Order: sequence, then structure tokens, then C-alpha cells
Amino acid sequence: MKGILLGAAVGYVLGARAGRQRYDQIVRAYRSLADHPAVQGAAGIVRAKVGEKTGFGRHQPSANGHRRDPVIPRAN
Repeated sequence: MKGILLGAAVGYVLGARAGRQRYDQIVRAYRSLADHPAVQGAAGIVRAKVGEKTGFGRHQPSANGHRRDPVIPRAN
């Protein structure tokens, strides 16, 4: 999600300087890249590797035996 926000912010800044037409062109290019199957596959692999190394995203039982979902911190 942060990548999308970062891409949108960069696109906004560049677009604001270059005009609306250029902004729309940048957004279309970003979305087409982000939606490409190869990019999606690579992102999934990276998420899995990060999850393996950090344990983030795994469902671990709590003390009472119930599944505990990981807490995802919110960006402010």
C-alpha cells in the first residue's frame, strides 16, 4: 500500500509541475507497470520472503489457543 501512496505522491508532484496532461500520462504508466503480472509476481515473492524472515503475516496461536492475526501498524 505504501508503494501505491509513494507512486501517487511522486506522480502528483511531477504532474503538478508538468500539467494535468503529463500527470495523467504518469499515472497511467505507473498503473500499467504496477498491474503487470511479472511485477505482481515479484511483489508476492518479496512479501513471502519478508514474511519468512520477520514472521510478519503468519498466524500464530495466542496463549488461549485461538488464532491471533498480526497487528499492522498504521502510517500517520
